[in-house]
Amino acid sequence: MSTPTPIEPLPSRAAPPPASAPSAPISLLVLSDIHLGSDIVDGSSLRPPARSKSVDDDLCALLVHYRDARADTGPWHLVINGDFIDFIGMSIGVAGASLSTDPTAEEKAHGLGTAEDHACAKLARVAVRHEAVFAALGSFVAAGHHLTIVHGNHDREFHWQKVRDDLRSLLARAGEANAEAASALAARIRFSPWFFWQDGVAYIEHGAQYDTYCATEHVMTPVSPVDRQRLSPGFSDVLLRFVVHRTRGLRPHGHDRMGLVDYVSLALSLGVRGAVDLATRFVRAIVELFRLRRIALGEGARDLRAEHERRVALLSEAMRIGLDRLMALGQLQAQPVTRSIRGILASVLLDRLALGVVCTFLLLTLAVLGFRGGHLGWGIIPVLPAWWLVHRYLRRSRHVDPEDELAARAGPLSRLFPAAFVVMGHTHVPKRMVLGDGTSTYINTGSWSEEEGIRADSPIAYRAARTHLVIRVQDGCPAGELLTWHSSEGPRRFASP
Repeated sequence: MSTPTPIEPLPSRAAPPPASAPSAPISLLVLSDIHLGSDIVDGSSLRPPARSKSVDDDLCALLVHYRDARADTGPWHLVINGDFIDFIGMSIGVAGASLSTDPTAEEKAHGLGTAEDHACAKLARVAVRHEAVFAALGSFVAAGHHLTIVHGNHDREFHWQKVRDDLRSLLARAGEANAEAASALAARIRFSPWFFWQDGVAYIEHGAQYDTYCATEHVMTPVSPVDRQRLSPGFSDVLLRFVVHRTRGLRPHGHDRMGLVDYVSLALSLGVRGAVDLATRFVRAIVELFRLRRIALGEGARDLRAEHERRVALLSEAMRIGLDRLMALGQLQAQPVTRSIRGILASVLLDRLALGVVCTFLLLTLAVLGFRGGHLGWGIIPVLPAWWLVHRYLRRSRHVDPEDELAARAGPLSRLFPAAFVVMGHTHVPKRMVLGDGTSTYINTGSWSEEEGIRADSPIAYRAARTHLVIRVQDGCPAGELLTWHSSEGPRRFASP
């Protein structure tokens, strides 16, 4: 049984790093979807509800608990499995920011973008907003524990070297480390752009690559084909920046589950001016989505694909994993919805809107013809069931909840990368499911993201489950527990609802 080998994103011309890992067995502590900074929105009266302070308090308490309660094998290896920092969710104005990358017109309208210096400015704001969490995490690593951050779809900005370096520096300062200790602390913080794997024990990946609305075209090179200084936005990025952040009544969590009736009701509640503004934002978002599709099919995308494949080959050599296995892993990923015209139209409900318009026109036309002919327009009768059947098909073909997609990939992943536990996040819903012949278990680690004042009867997806996974290896046999943090009791076994 090998020790884990988290790998940094590879510089474009670097030799692969050595496949090094701590020599002693390390127990794993896994959590995901913390979304620090999700409520930072500048220059808008539509500021989202503040993040619950109790969530940060409980997260700090968890880190302090495990900092002091060392595992039997020695230090813990904490894996934050994606969406640690919510670079997408926050909106910070460009005015007054010290930037070396000039903001685009879109960034001037919607806030700092995904360029390296823009992301560093966002990270600095998050460190101030969540000072206590940074202090607790810095203290955890300063105590000798290890940290690996797997990139999620909301924190792909960790692709940039300076963003990673800034986080290391922020945690060193928060952990009150001197210069020598800061260097040792930084060495215990690693970043993984794709996945974390400890042979026979755990395969850990955020899961966004199996969600067509959040998947990145090239996970090892997530930059734009036409602007290598910026990351390539996906569907969820565009909708958040163009529509959600700028519309009263829309929230970062839950808007993706809204249907056509929900949006019509929202538009009516906003009044004539608000409805027109909402429609305008959607039109601009759709134009941007089609622009992204055109870029994804261009020559720059082909060059980017070649660079992605080169980096995958380097990753294969560095981790001593066969290239065929990494290629098979890539084949499991979902195609981004922006690659398909049909997918774009369905994602913004234009297909159902068009169906409604066409059927309404047919009904009105048949009714008028029947009235003029002096008899009932019998042609109206088949239109209604046809409308219902096509609408039902379109509704079922729009899979906005990726929970089943992630769970379906767990079996193939456990065969590609043998592990007792296949671990993902992304959906915010904790889950435990035994796979196949019972030799492997799928775990979704839930989330630590919650809005202030959330109702007790709200769906679990909108509440912070405060869940985490603990994996220990005893006598060569991995054992894992999905736990939830209770403010007064500490860690306790998670009970599925």
